Amino acid sequence: MTIAILLLCGAALLVFGAELLVRGASRIAVAAGISPLVIGLTVVAFGTSAPELAVSLGATFAGEPDIAVGNIVGSNIFNVLFILGVSALIVPLAVQQQVVRFELPIMLAVSVALLLAALDGTLGRAEGALLFGGLIAYLLYLARQGGVAGVPPESGASPPADHVTAGASGGRKVATDPAKGGVRSPRGLRALLGSTLLALFGLVLLVAGSRFFVNGAVALATLLGVSQTVIGLTIIAAGTSLPELATSVLAGIRGERDIAVGNVVGSNIFNILGILGLCGLLAPEAVRVDVTMLRFDIPVMVAVAVITLPILFTGYRITRLEGMLFLGYYAAYTIFLILQSTQHDSLEAFSGIMLLFVLPLTAIGLIVSVMVARRAPD
Repeated sequence: MTIAILLLCGAALLVFGAELLVRGASRIAVAAGISPLVIGLTVVAFGTSAPELAVSLGATFAGEPDIAVGNIVGSNIFNVLFILGVSALIVPLAVQQQVVRFELPIMLAVSVALLLAALDGTLGRAEGALLFGGLIAYLLYLARQGGVAGVPPESGASPPADHVTAGASGGRKVATDPAKGGVRSPRGLRALLGSTLLALFGLVLLVAGSRFFVNGAVALATLLGVSQTVIGLTIIAAGTSLPELATSVLAGIRGERDIAVGNVVGSNIFNILGILGLCGLLAPEAVRVDVTMLRFDIPVMVAVAVITLPILFTGYRITRLEGMLFLGYYAAYTIFLILQSTQHDSLEAFSGIMLLFVLPLTAIGLIVSVMVARRAPD
């Protein structure tokens, strides 16, 4: 009974919190004249990564490096395969060219950077500083790309001084003034403050809902006799990504598809650069990276980042069929983790199938991405 209450309360808080966060973030974009994509890549993405930050930092100081690193790697795999898969299955996701040309390659680059940084089996202060420095550079890049919503900063164009915009805020018009950063005082500032408080309240509900849901899921898994290893690699990683799941699905349903996709991509970038960067910087000693994770899970994370490129390059959208494909990949990955933790007799055969399938797919994805990118008009 207690488990059911935890699961139900967690799910309710996740849905309600996601609704408030998406609505608040959308209104921030309108009130401040910031692109919804930039809001999704920063405010929403970093906010929904709060559970990963809390779990990984706590595990680092508790001397549990496997949980700290495994939580991030597992969350990044879950974010792309499961969250984008489910979101696309509900509502096909159109993706801006900026995400395909810049953010996705950045997500792939930071995934490879983590693999290279962990080759010696540890993440020390030097690696942590490099990763966190990468986050600062990425934020500066986003600040340069931000500008007024719908007007690239490089274009030099600006809307009329009395520009009034509406849309994601549910039809409510907000006066803006580009000369003042997109907000006209005091009405615009009040709207911006109210939207920020709404988004923060939604974020608090998301974190609380995630905690309830994870506790309930862990209790249920323990009751069913599932090993602690499987719980850590699947339930904790997926559980800390529940805010991203709820937010992306709700954003897709509400038509805020820039936020839906930007939330996932931004969260993955922040998870590696920000969270693991901080873990490396603040840990009393170098964070150890498990050999199995280095040989399998992190390469899978890199492969997952790679396979998004050809799908998005070939139409700037994720279709329902591609969403089903993503979910199939995640199911295969989860099955492997279960077989590995239980040392099942079929583990070796399944591992061979995974290697024969994933590696050629990754190579084909790279080739297709390069070919399509070279043929695409500038």
